[in-house]
Amino acid sequence: MPPRSYPTARQRRLGAELRKLRERAGLSGSQAAAYLGGERAQISHIESGRYGVSDERVRRLAAHYSATDKHLIDALASMAEERPKGWWDEYRGILSPGFLDLAELEYKATYLRAIQMLTVPGIFQTESYARDLIRSGISDLPAAELNARVEHRTRRRDIFDRPAPTPFEAFIHEAALRMQYCDAAAMQEQLAFLCTVSSWPSVTIRVIPFSARITGSVHSMLYAGAAIAALDTVQLDSAFDAGFLDAEAQLARYRALLDSIESISLSTEESTEFIQNIAQEM
Repeated sequence: MPPRSYPTARQRRLGAELRKLRERAGLSGSQAAAYLGGERAQISHIESGRYGVSDERVRRLAAHYSATDKHLIDALASMAEERPKGWWDEYRGILSPGFLDLAELEYKATYLRAIQMLTVPGIFQTESYARDLIRSGISDLPAAELNARVEHRTRRRDIFDRPAPTPFEAFIHEAALRMQYCDAAAMQEQLAFLCTVSSWPSVTIRVIPFSARITGSVHSMLYAGAAIAALDTVQLDSAFDAGFLDAEAQLARYRALLDSIESISLSTEESTEFIQNIAQEM
């Protein structure tokens, strides 16, 4: 089977974690390949996500690398067994891979926490708001791609329709609630929808008011929890694509950032009232 041309972020993450285990063991790619009875290129393709790998092979490699973290090994083996494609694959070749990776990240996460400073979180955007927001950033975007982006954005809410909906906590700055990327009617519709989603069982919406004192640099981001903390991922918000971080020190910094933002945000009840008041002012 030829190597994958465009491995997903999740496939690349599995390969990267296997590379970390190999490097901690002090083994070269050639040594690892020799254990599997293959060439150096085989390990290179596995670690770049271009080759699939079975759960049995993950466990064999982990044993060869003297890895002892059972929870990590189990989680990696589980990732290796993932085969079914998601709804986001319908957009392959239509939208850039980053959008598909974001949908998969949200779908696979055990919980999600987000900070949004200038826009409503994409997953909670109404069609009208999303359309005007995307158009304001890329004015010459072809209609077909614009429609695909809007549809893809709203379909990401599928994670809340499952028997066990994904817990999602969003911290939204007051600036995002007042920035008018669309007309007043569409903005009121968007704010009303935010109040609606805040009542969903697994969703928490909290507002960061202008009056709150923010220390340090804060920017929009999404923190996706995994089966174990070592496999958590941070997605940095971008209008054009999705960038992912997963280094241990980076994850720790963003967990601390989320905790600091939580400490200055309004309660859920105060936030709902706050959003409703802004809508009435428009």
